[in-house]
Amino acid sequence: MRRMRPQLWAGVGAALLLLFGSTTACSSTSDEYEASCATTAPNGLPVASGVPAAATSTNLATNPEIATGYRTGMKPVHTASFAVSTANPVSTAAACRVLRDGGTAADALIVAQTVLNLVEPQATGIGGGAFLLYYDATAKTVDAYDGRETAPARATSDYLRWVSDADRTAPHPDLRASGRSIGTPGVLRLLELAHDEHGKRPWKDLFDPAITLADHGFAISPRLASQIAFSAHDLAADPNSRAYFLEPDGTAKPTGATLTNPAFGKTLAAVAAEGTKAFYTESIAADIVDAIGSTAGGRTPGVTTAADLAAYQAKKRTVLCAPYRTHDICGMPNPSSGGLAVAASLGILSHFDLSSMKPEHTGGDGNAALDGGTPTAQAVHLISEAERLAYADRDKYVADPDFVPLPGNSPQTLINPDYLAQRAALIDVNHSMGAAAPGNFGMATVGVGPQQVEHGTSHISVVDKYGNAASMTTTVESAFGSFHMVDGFLLNNQLTDFSAEPVDKNGVPVANRIEAGKRPRSSMAPTLVFDREPGGSRGPLSYVTGSPGGAVIIQFVVKTLVAMLDWGLSPQQAVSMIDFGAANTPITNVGGEHPNVNATDNGDHDPLVQGLRQLGHQVSVAPQSSGSSALTRDGTGWIGGADPRREGAVLGDQPKR
Repeated sequence: MRRMRPQLWAGVGAALLLLFGSTTACSSTSDEYEASCATTAPNGLPVASGVPAAATSTNLATNPEIATGYRTGMKPVHTASFAVSTANPVSTAAACRVLRDGGTAADALIVAQTVLNLVEPQATGIGGGAFLLYYDATAKTVDAYDGRETAPARATSDYLRWVSDADRTAPHPDLRASGRSIGTPGVLRLLELAHDEHGKRPWKDLFDPAITLADHGFAISPRLASQIAFSAHDLAADPNSRAYFLEPDGTAKPTGATLTNPAFGKTLAAVAAEGTKAFYTESIAADIVDAIGSTAGGRTPGVTTAADLAAYQAKKRTVLCAPYRTHDICGMPNPSSGGLAVAASLGILSHFDLSSMKPEHTGGDGNAALDGGTPTAQAVHLISEAERLAYADRDKYVADPDFVPLPGNSPQTLINPDYLAQRAALIDVNHSMGAAAPGNFGMATVGVGPQQVEHGTSHISVVDKYGNAASMTTTVESAFGSFHMVDGFLLNNQLTDFSAEPVDKNGVPVANRIEAGKRPRSSMAPTLVFDREPGGSRGPLSYVTGSPGGAVIIQFVVKTLVAMLDWGLSPQQAVSMIDFGAANTPITNVGGEHPNVNATDNGDHDPLVQGLRQLGHQVSVAPQSSGSSALTRDGTGWIGGADPRREGAVLGDQPKR
C-alpha cells in the first residue's frame, strides 16, 4: 500500500462555506449537545489499492462503478440524538443541517438526494429511481416506498432486443446509450409521497442547498473525476453531458475543477415551487420525452410519452420483516429482490453458529482492527453458500409483483423458516456447492434467463431527533446512467435491469421480462433492524443500514449485518471490513482493495483467499466499490460508520465533552 494525498477535503470546505456561511460547527444553545453539521476534517487515511492493474476488473457485475481506493483507520462517529450518512461529505453536511434545524428524516432525504445529484451524478439523481424504508417513531410503523422506474406503455416484449420486428438489430449505439434503456423516473414522486406523510419543513425550502450549489458551483471530487475520465468517451456522445463533464478538447474535467449547473438549479426551483407536477407534466416532462425519443447520432429512440410521465406514481408496499437471532430485519419487498435475498441469506445462516467464527485482529486501536479485521475462511464460506441459495431463488422468482406473483403469492414463501432450514441443509461445511438450484414450489413454470448486470447506486441513512429513521437506496443504474443529460440531470438506463430475452432457452417466460408499465427487478436493500422483545414483539429501532453496489448490494448488506449482529463489531468496523460474498456462480468475491488482503498474484499469498480455495471456491480479488453506511443506537444517541471505499461521511449533533 502507498499513501494517497486526501484531495477530497480541499474542495469540501469551499462548498460548505457556500452552503452554510461557515466551515465551523453549526451552533446550538442546548446544554445537552452541540450540533456539528459541517467539517473539513478527513476520517481515515486514503491508501492506493495493492491490486495490480491486471486484477482490476471492469466486469460491471462485480464492479458497478470504478474502484477508487480505501481509507484505512476510519473511526466511528458518535452523535447525541440525530445522525446522517451519505456518500459525500457535502450532501451529508447539508442533510445534517436540516436535522439540526428541526427537520425530519423525510426532510433530510430531499436535501441529501438533490445535493448528491450534483456531487455524485455518476450514481444517483432525480432522473432515476429509489427504494425507501421509513420508520415513524410516533406511530411505531415502517413504511416501504417504491420509486422504481417503469417501462413505457408502448414497450413490447422485444423492446430491449432489437430496433423493430422489421429491423432485428440491437438498439444503437448499444442498449444502454439508446433511448430504449430509459425508464420513467420515480425518485421525486417517492420523495414527495414520503414528505407528505412524514415531512415537517416546507417542501420548497428543502431544495435551497442544491440550488445554491448548482448556481454558484462546487469542486469535482477525486471519485467523480476518476469516473468522468473512465466514461469520457460515452459522455462525449451526448452534447449536454459533453459540455458539462468534459473540457472543450474532450478531456475529462479534473479533480478540483468547478462545476456549475444553472439548468439543474432552474429545474429544482420549478419543482420546489410547484411540486413534482413541474417534473412530470410540464416543460421538464416534455424535455425528457424529447431526449428519450431523440435519434441524434443514429441513436435508437425510446417510445416514452408525456402520458407515461404524467401517469407515474410511487407506490407503498408492505414492508418485509423477518427474524434473525434476537432482532427483526426489515427490508424492501419486490420488485426489489434485496429484502428477500438478505432475509433468506440470514434465515439460512441462523442454522450456523457464526458467533464462534469471529474475525481475527479486531481488538485494539490499530488500523487492522479499525478496518474490521479479517474474517475467517469458514465464515466467508458459510455466508457465501447461503447467498448462493438466496440468489438462486431471487434469480428465478423475483419480479414486479403487479405483473408476476411470487410462489404462494407472498414473499413469506421464500423466507419460510421450514423452507430455509431445508436450504441450510444443502450446505456442505467443507466444500462449496459452486452454484445452487432454485427451490421447487410446484407452481406454474417460470423460466430462468441470463442474469442482468446491475450497476451503480448511492445510499442514505438518517435518524432524526424525534426518533424517525430512513434508509434509502437511490440510483440512475450504470455510472452516469444512459449518459444523456436533460435540464441539468442525467437520465437513467434502468430498463437494462429487465431481462432482454423474454423467454428462457426452453421458451418459458422469464419473470423479469419487460412488459408495458412494469418495474424492473432490483437488488437494492435499504434495511432497518429492530430489537425483538422476549415475547416476540418488535422492540426499539437499533440499526439503520444499506449500500450501493448493483447486484452485489445483497452481499454488502449481509456482511454488514453479520458483522454487527453476530460478531459485535462497531458500525464503522462492519462497513470497513473486507467485502466478501457470492451470487449464484462459482466465484466468491474477496475485495482486493482492502489493506488486510494481499491481492498480488491473484491472491495466491493471502491466507483468507487460500483458505477459501481449499474449500472449493473460485475466488476473485477484484476491488469492490461498496458504499455502505450503518447507524447503531447507543443509548439515546447513535454511532455511525461510512464506507472507506467511497467519499462518505457521518455527521450529527456531538455529545458534550
